[in-house]
Amino acid sequence: MLVPFLNIMRLQILFFAIAAALAGSTSLAQDQTKPTLDELVAKNIEAKGGADALRALQSLKLTGKLLVNQGQIQLTHIQIKKRPGEVRTDETLQGMTAVEAYDGKDGWRISPFQGRKDPEKMTADDVKPLIEDAEIDGPLVDWKAKESTLEYLGREDVDGTSAYKVKVVRKNGDVNFVFLDPDHFLEIRILTQRIRHGA
Repeated sequence: MLVPFLNIMRLQILFFAIAAALAGSTSLAQDQTKPTLDELVAKNIEAKGGADALRALQSLKLTGKLLVNQGQIQLTHIQIKKRPGEVRTDETLQGMTAVEAYDGKDGWRISPFQGRKDPEKMTADDVKPLIEDAEIDGPLVDWKAKESTLEYLGREDVDGTSAYKVKVVRKNGDVNFVFLDPDHFLEIRILTQRIRHGA
């Protein structure tokens, strides 16, 4: 009775050895197909319709919802972008609309939720997000012309998706971490580190 048991154990060990070898070869194949930074940028541009189509696009309107306090408060969000480098964002709740706008030179805001209904000029630090928002193409397109530097950081989980992670260091020192969907190569998350008041 001991001999059949030993044969079963040998078969199980052989099975696990084969499974481990296959898993190793699969991960090796995945490592060999790892895209380069240039390929990721090219696929991102292609997914957006190609460089010529992006350049032809002169304005873009985005509508959606802004969720605050873990979704307890919901604002209507409208953003309009226009070349070269103009943007306006409206966020509306209960008849009040907060506005932020950048005309390519200066930024302005109306903040009714803080009791301010007149337009106020924004500081240079406060206008940085609007300058980035004004980009119709996103941070990866024409990154050399924008004097940014890019670094591919591998893959990272984004809500269950193994996304490609690209670090973008902008000319002004701010950093974007751009996460690209592995199937469509579009941005699914962008995290930003900004320099404000020298820190």
